[in-house]
Amino acid sequence: MKIYEMSFSPTGGTKRVSALLTNALDGEINEVDLTDSKTVYHRVTLTQEDLAVIAVPSYGGRVPAVAAERLATVRGNNARAVLICVYGNRAYEDTLVELQDIAKQAGFRVIAAIAAIAEHSIARQFAAGRPDEQDAQHLSAFAKQIRERLIAGDEKEPAIPGNRPYKKVGKAGMVPKPTKKCVQCGICAKKCPVQAIDMDNPKKVNSNTCISCMRCVSVCPHSARKVNPVMLAAVGLALKKVCSDRKECELFL
Repeated sequence: MKIYEMSFSPTGGTKRVSALLTNALDGEINEVDLTDSKTVYHRVTLTQEDLAVIAVPSYGGRVPAVAAERLATVRGNNARAVLICVYGNRAYEDTLVELQDIAKQAGFRVIAAIAAIAEHSIARQFAAGRPDEQDAQHLSAFAKQIRERLIAGDEKEPAIPGNRPYKKVGKAGMVPKPTKKCVQCGICAKKCPVQAIDMDNPKKVNSNTCISCMRCVSVCPHSARKVNPVMLAAVGLALKKVCSDRKECELFL
């Protein structure tokens, strides 16, 4: 079985989740990096015999707009799809149901969906170290259940939680800025999923384009990009109550 692992994972948490599931599905894996602004996504073409694992983070309970745009141009051609939304232990709200709609519009048949947890990309004290060993065991068990359904030929569409219309998209707000440690190496600009950082002067950031994905913070080899510490502290305080109790992965078949 040929498996297309498609993930939008600016800070790596979503990719770790999708890799845990995909590797447990036992197939020939082809990776499609939805964070890459240079990939021509309409050239990604699947067949009816293929399986896609489509993984995105939940940004305020929604699919990141740029991930939605890129997925919409992929040619699913009636391939089967397992959907994954990854969230930082708060809530995923309408992310999965929106991803379901996007996948179907791109020509995929949705056969399973998963909500999983990874370290919060902004307030990293929440769900720190996740996905962990317990998550890996859950995802391995989910993969076994999905394989069994595929072997049995049971490919009915699962009931996925969420609302239509989806919740309103919030504003980004948390825009990382360079510190004095910045040597203008340009790695952040090259890796930015939406090209919000000036290639010629990485100290310049287009705040209107930035999606607060924190990839520039994650990939900087000099730890030279930070968000406003006062805003970061406020976010941590706001999330403390809803993010402190451990949430577990969920499977929808």
